[in-house]
Amino acid sequence: MCMKKYLILLFLVPVLLSVSGCDFFRTVAGRPTSADLEKKRGEVLAERQRLREEAVRDSLEKAEVKRKVDSLAEAALEARLLDSLSRKKGTFLRPVRLGGLGKTVLDHRYYVVTGSFKSPENAGKKARKCTEAGYSAVVIPFRNGMNAVGACPSDRISETVRNMDELKRKGICPKEGWILVNDTL
Repeated sequence: MCMKKYLILLFLVPVLLSVSGCDFFRTVAGRPTSADLEKKRGEVLAERQRLREEAVRDSLEKAEVKRKVDSLAEAALEARLLDSLSRKKGTFLRPVRLGGLGKTVLDHRYYVVTGSFKSPENAGKKARKCTEAGYSAVVIPFRNGMNAVGACPSDRISETVRNMDELKRKGICPKEGWILVNDTL
């Protein structure tokens, strides 16, 4: 009879082990079960995701702060350049001082004026010379009958000043050249 009990136990132990699995032994040993481990894994993944999102937010905030600082620095530079240019007579003019713009709508804030002509044909020739030299140029008619040739349009005064210096070095812009400030934008 004793042998039968051992045989039954011998067959019963593997069945019990397969039914209860590792969680039974983990519980008996005081270790976390697979459900506990899965819960912990979910918490770790959620924390990683939170940290990733926080890093992205921080990065976006830093980029926004940098953009604002750069914008303020550009505005300060623009103000200094405009102040400096306004002290030099004839270097920096607004369309109002020339009678205002004709029906032309300008797309940019600043233009290097490489010449001003009574004849639209002469202004067109000068604009073609600028274009052939690799610079964008437009003819800008004024209400007073003059036609200016505006080259290197830009929305940044620092870039416009650099372009004017380059055009003067290359002989495309005469030393009397000036910067047109489009106030209509």
